[in-house]
Amino acid sequence: MSTQILAPLDGRAMPLSEVPDPVFSAEMVGSGVAIEPPDTDERITVVAPIAGAIVKLHPHAAVIVDDAGQGVLLHVGIDTVGKADIFEVKAAEGDRVNVGDPLVTFSPNAIRRLGLSAAVPVVVMDSAPGSAQDAVSGPVTTGAVLFSIQ
Repeated sequence: MSTQILAPLDGRAMPLSEVPDPVFSAEMVGSGVAIEPPDTDERITVVAPIAGAIVKLHPHAAVIVDDAGQGVLLHVGIDTVGKADIFEVKAAEGDRVNVGDPLVTFSPNAIRRLGLSAAVPVVVMDSAPGSAQDAVSGPVTTGAVLFSIQ
């Protein structure tokens, strides 16, 4: 059984190996794809890449677990823990979400002005490194298939 993980925002899809964080780039949390958001000061919305329950929600990150027990982590920006003022949370822990439901909004350039990466890793938790299949690279739009996982 294969699960499709959809893009939670517009941007440029890239391998996790390009993320400037050793935990994500080495796929220690799991396999997946990162999205570099567009160069903008506008607030953009990060949406649910799968349907399920939000088991963790911080201003900078969310974990959604689907009905099969598969967890997907989205981390908005690198080293953005504690920077809650640049995010606006649009959901709550315990909420059930459908694909495309809003999770958080942020300005990519607000993160970049702090000298941080605005990359958004999208990772299937506890999946084996390299297990993301048919991973997209290059321009991606919200709701498009980003990768699939067995």
